[in-house]
Amino acid sequence: MITFLLSILLLLAGYFVYGKIVEKYLDVDPSRQTPAYAKADGVDFQPMSTWKVFVIQFLNIAGLGPIFGAVSGAAFGPAAYIWIVVGCIFMGAVHDFFAGMMSIHTGGMNMPEVTAKYLGKRMKGFMNFVVAFLLMAVGVSFVIGPAGLMQNLTSIDKEIWLYIIFGYYILATLLPVDKIIGSIYPFMGAILLFMAFGVGVMLIVGDINGTYEIMELTPAVLKNWHSNPEQNMIFPMMFIVISCGAISGFHATQSPMMARCLKNERHARPVFYGAMIAEGIVAMIWATAAISYFGGPDGLTAAMSDTGTMVNGVLVKNAQAADIVDMICKSWLGKVGAVIAILGVVICPITSGDTAFRSLRRSVADFLKYDQKPIVKRLVVCLPIFVAAFFFCKVDFSTAWSYLGIANQILASLVLWTGAAYLINKGRPHWMCSIPATFLTFICVCFLMVAPLGFGLAPVVGYIAGAAVAIPAFAFCVVKGRRRMVLQP
Repeated sequence: MITFLLSILLLLAGYFVYGKIVEKYLDVDPSRQTPAYAKADGVDFQPMSTWKVFVIQFLNIAGLGPIFGAVSGAAFGPAAYIWIVVGCIFMGAVHDFFAGMMSIHTGGMNMPEVTAKYLGKRMKGFMNFVVAFLLMAVGVSFVIGPAGLMQNLTSIDKEIWLYIIFGYYILATLLPVDKIIGSIYPFMGAILLFMAFGVGVMLIVGDINGTYEIMELTPAVLKNWHSNPEQNMIFPMMFIVISCGAISGFHATQSPMMARCLKNERHARPVFYGAMIAEGIVAMIWATAAISYFGGPDGLTAAMSDTGTMVNGVLVKNAQAADIVDMICKSWLGKVGAVIAILGVVICPITSGDTAFRSLRRSVADFLKYDQKPIVKRLVVCLPIFVAAFFFCKVDFSTAWSYLGIANQILASLVLWTGAAYLINKGRPHWMCSIPATFLTFICVCFLMVAPLGFGLAPVVGYIAGAAVAIPAFAFCVVKGRRRMVLQP
């Protein structure tokens, strides 16, 4: 239990200590007018109360990402704990904070426009492609998944659920941000937090009464527990599987949306850095719960493979993350947990899907410089997106999800490099962004080299290729930073 409680405390300390340090580098000025007022249009630029902006930001970036990713990533063993804590404090929360503040300081721009400002126009095209691909993949994934689950629950054809979910997405994408998203998200956020809190409490209670044991982090357990370790290496696979909860590029598409609703810059740290810390806590709870429920990472990997394992007298095998979440909620939270599991596993992904499409609509409009205040013009942009998405829904869910992971982390690395350029532009040390950017660049290149959906090469080739890209990028950043510092008065 010591490892679990210490991890939660470290995440909270990260907000109060490191979050405060990051804030000093971001020129937070409470007296400066935010884009919510400067560009108020009643649609996307809309001042909202801070607590509501926090809840929406949290649910936008969370959904089921820190649950499904943490459960799947726990198959690698307690090494996942280190990545969640360190990644969340020093990478993910920094990434989200910079994405939000850079958007505020550029009048509410989306990340491709921000990247063009600090890294040049050549990077804008590539960033636009990555953002569009990621948002489409997220949106489609969070249509296919809930539709399939609802078919199992209701026996209503999956195709019908696709139409229903798409209908909601169109409304959420078209209407002003405070109408649907601002109204229902607080309720959904409460469900997600209650589910995590309930599971966290039962973890502690179960460890105290001896029902199960929370695995402690020791050198002996820091090994790859995955059922297929040759293909699923900790480096780089775990860092792609566990994105939400540690660092996720998808968050950079959501932070500008809330940057357009923030009333005062002094609320930026609670909203952007704080929401990511909350997500890290959720991920930590679920990674620990998955390992503890099956008696250790070996039991978890067995449950997720053909081997299978016995749980409460029932053989569990080939279990997906959704199945594991369902089992834990029903077992630990009783009848209430069963209802929460259905709401969480089915509805929460929809809250990520709708904001993904909304961000995609806004990104396309910004690229085309197409005014979005008239609803007709929103519809012009929106309809082609949803037509394309509907056809993409015909692909297998696992395929969409696999490519989503690497696109996610590529975008995160680009945002961190943009943050480093932002600091260099201000004549400030860039380390808090450039070091995480270097590490994540290494991971992404390495993954593309060794993963089956990439080139499928030997790990050593991936490590060499990752270093060959990441180290020169870091060196260039250092040289550029030093030149900028010399030029500063």
